[in-house]
Amino acid sequence: MSKYPGVLLLLVLLVLGSCQRKLTPTATTSPTTTATPVNPEIKVENIDFRYLAAKGKAQVDMPSLKQTVNINVRMRKDSIIWMSLGLAGFEGVRARITRDSIQILNKLQREYYAGNFAYLKQQFNVEVTFDQLQALLLGNYLPAPAGVTPTVVTEGPQQRVEYAQSGLLLKQLIELSRQRVKELTVTDPNTQNSYMVNYTDFQTLPNTQQQFAYSTLVQVKQGSGASALSISYRNVELDKERLSFPFSIPSGYTRKK
Repeated sequence: MSKYPGVLLLLVLLVLGSCQRKLTPTATTSPTTTATPVNPEIKVENIDFRYLAAKGKAQVDMPSLKQTVNINVRMRKDSIIWMSLGLAGFEGVRARITRDSIQILNKLQREYYAGNFAYLKQQFNVEVTFDQLQALLLGNYLPAPAGVTPTVVTEGPQQRVEYAQSGLLLKQLIELSRQRVKELTVTDPNTQNSYMVNYTDFQTLPNTQQQFAYSTLVQVKQGSGASALSISYRNVELDKERLSFPFSIPSGYTRKK
């Protein structure tokens, strides 16, 4: 984890398309703007909750870095995403992401990152919103932005939804038996750079009827290079208790520019 501001920052950048500035579509730069409601023709159900807690492992596979870490995720829906990553019981990285702020603490390097989504775009050429990050982590459907009509095709046991946005092609495959997204692909037709997210190992969450993908695989392709990120959860709970999202910067830590 020492080669970067933290594996978590790398995880966020990889999932959201750090390999190419326009890899992830964004309808607007405003963090509070939401997409249009899901078209009733699209047979999908998103995970609904107030508080979510999940634990598992995250594995990054890149030419310059191969790392497996324990991951602890907490969410308050549409408000806060909190993550902690570590090895052998030691926490190395902690992050707290809200609709207008991103804070990442790297305990290994005694440094921290603090900014917002606009600053993330400026520094790392990553276009993303809070809603997109939340949907990607949950395996939720990403609705088309206002004014864009998606193409919806039923293909046997699945439904294919496609739409273009900001010069990119976004495709989502929905498994009709579960009404859950099983694959998301974003492609730049000009460069053929892309990322694909596969959701598998669906299980019914305790005390609910909701199906959650306990395994997520992200594959990023740029030119001849390829990177991958996999997340495997062993425990996921919804609304079991009111969660806290602790985050503080110890004295002596250096702010990462």
